[in-house]
Amino acid sequence: MKQLSTNRYVALDVLRGMTVAGMILVNNPGSWGHIFPPLAHKPWVGCTPTDMVFPFFLFVVGAAMAFSFAKYAESLSKASLKKLLVRGALIFLVGLALNAFPFYPTTPRPEGVTVWQHFLSRYENLRIFGVLQRIAMCYLLGGFIALWLKKSRKIVAAMAILMLLHWLILYLIGDHTAPEFMGAAGAFSVDGQGAGAIDIALLGEQHLYHGYSNSLGERIAFDPEGLLGALSGACTLLMGFLLGNVIRNTASKIDVVAKLYTIGLLSLAGGIVWGIWYPVSKPLWTGSYVLYAGGWSTIMLAFFIYFIDVKGKERLFTPFKALGMNPLFAFVMAGLFTKTFSQIIKWHTVVVNDAGEAVDKVVNLSGWFYNTVCVGIVGENNELSSLIYALVYVCIFTAMAMVLYKKKIVIKL
Repeated sequence: MKQLSTNRYVALDVLRGMTVAGMILVNNPGSWGHIFPPLAHKPWVGCTPTDMVFPFFLFVVGAAMAFSFAKYAESLSKASLKKLLVRGALIFLVGLALNAFPFYPTTPRPEGVTVWQHFLSRYENLRIFGVLQRIAMCYLLGGFIALWLKKSRKIVAAMAILMLLHWLILYLIGDHTAPEFMGAAGAFSVDGQGAGAIDIALLGEQHLYHGYSNSLGERIAFDPEGLLGALSGACTLLMGFLLGNVIRNTASKIDVVAKLYTIGLLSLAGGIVWGIWYPVSKPLWTGSYVLYAGGWSTIMLAFFIYFIDVKGKERLFTPFKALGMNPLFAFVMAGLFTKTFSQIIKWHTVVVNDAGEAVDKVVNLSGWFYNTVCVGIVGENNELSSLIYALVYVCIFTAMAMVLYKKKIVIKL
């Protein structure tokens, strides 16, 4: 009879906490015009450390599912399906509410526009997708597949089908004549990708992200957390689930480390090789990106299991463990604070412009703190002052998580 590991792996909490800290760090630079280089995303193809943060989190969510689903005997039942649907819907709705916060217009009402029209204007262009929404969609799809298929071989086959289906859809609906731009051409380029067309057809351009520009410099409606990417995103979560089961089914932690390192290196190599033909792209969440990011996720998990659970260096990582116990709560609170400091807490002040004229200027708390404290420390507005602001933000929510951890409070979404 196979012996199951009943020990709790602290490394899972630590890695989850690190990814949350990473997401808060990269989402809150002091100045978007002066992002600390390692905290910037690759424009379209390739990976920086920042591009690893989100897949790391999805991977750890999947690994944790292997333990939480154990009480359902890893099978699809009325109870397990209810948990999937309720939690998935809750995470999606919280993400949507975070996009809508503070729920009312924070800009002055234009002349000729009624109060009601001004209120509705905030929702006419409300972004539907986002990080939490992508987590919810991957949790629902990945969790259903894991509980339905049960066996690892079947789940691996399902992952292969999802990644190939994702590639096929991109290939069939993409524009193969699109020029090379930002490292990719044809159906996998910014100009040629068809993933945005699916979201536009379902939701309309006004409800999508407009942060990407095409080769002509025009802003386009393309959401990196859109619907099509959830197919391959679920594979990242399922990879974590499968390796969570490897951990559960292996009694020796040293053996766990050896297995994870081997699988991680193979996955990493697979992503690099596949990336020769199919670009490693986070915005599209390509299959090569799934393997590449999954490989690094597995290697990092193996490292922390060895360092924390085998060598017993847990105390060094207590702040990250605290964040890992309340990950989504910390992420949501960071988003709420960001919008509160930038959109709600603001005031009028008089400044002197370059022409020597006194003009009225609206200042928000975020801008004031950045320009007064962070820029003041460095002496100029640059990448270092931007990094200091982001680090202060991480420290605030790490301290908040530490309070909850010491009081043994876990807030689940």
